[in-house]
Amino acid sequence: MPVLTRLIPSPVVVDITRGALDDLAGLLADQRISSSGKLAIAISGGSGQSLREKLSPVLPGAEWFAVAGGTIDSAVKLADDIKGKRYDAVVGLGGGKVIDVAKYAAARVGLPMVSVATNLSHDGLCSPVSTLDNDNGRGSYGVPTPIAIVIDLDVVREAPVRFVRSGIGDAISNISAIADWELSHRETGEAVDGLAAAMARTAGESVLRHPGGVGDDEFLTVLAEALVLSGIAMSISGDTRPSSGACHEICHAFDLLYPKRAASHGEQVGIGAAFAMHLRGAHEQSGLFAEVLRRHGLPVLPEEIGFSTDEFVKAVEYAPQTRPGRFTILEHLDLTTDQIRDAYADYVKTISS
Repeated sequence: MPVLTRLIPSPVVVDITRGALDDLAGLLADQRISSSGKLAIAISGGSGQSLREKLSPVLPGAEWFAVAGGTIDSAVKLADDIKGKRYDAVVGLGGGKVIDVAKYAAARVGLPMVSVATNLSHDGLCSPVSTLDNDNGRGSYGVPTPIAIVIDLDVVREAPVRFVRSGIGDAISNISAIADWELSHRETGEAVDGLAAAMARTAGESVLRHPGGVGDDEFLTVLAEALVLSGIAMSISGDTRPSSGACHEICHAFDLLYPKRAASHGEQVGIGAAFAMHLRGAHEQSGLFAEVLRRHGLPVLPEEIGFSTDEFVKAVEYAPQTRPGRFTILEHLDLTTDQIRDAYADYVKTISS
């Protein structure tokens, strides 16, 4: 009987340790990603500049490119700057914006991309998607999965704690996203990739159930692994379905309706996930989400990130328009404005009791 299997797009190496950056050149050489050391390294003006001073002596063949922001124009400019120069790989060294720009630029010129994350704010560090600002707001662009992921826990610790908290919200929201995917399967017949779902759910549960906090290396390692697994889950499914449901629709609505006031991605999807779980009647789980988010210093009510009840209701009402064709608990219930307001009042009571 033939053995049937499939190839899973994933990084050839994932290094999540303290001091991981100290041997970046050796890691890339050992994995045959770059034996010559000829790299195009994209950095931001923040943590990237200080790390450049540290890494330049051990990466003498690298060229460094400053990224102005997380825009499609920045990504195209980076691609134009590195095109035709025979680099072995593109390295994105920094936060989510730099990594997304580097992923897009590497895809555009046909080079492998190495993701060196300096914070743990969201699962984009390993996802097959670049989220970039454009003239119409913000777009998601499909790109290959990074060939390597390097996360130095010493560097992550130096980043503002709000970045870690954002990553917590993003990881936990996987559980709500999978519930939406399974709902769509029951109601519309949409296929669910069981492996991708298992990976994303396990990632979310590992963070939700972990007793540690943002100052613990063990917890930071679990969070980093969860964000990497979420990215691989999206590569397996071929879209963002394993990690994006009503929680992300609500977040995107905040971004579009209130672009100058939006909070961090993880804060918004965390609130969205807790509320979405409440909408589907999983009140105990919604309460657990709220409890864990509070324990890690994340908001559980829109008022805690500067939005009124009316603004939250408007965001939830608008949310399905942010992902046309995606079926979640929001599309399933198709609530009126008054029904959303009533559900939110009930949510507040439930998580406050």
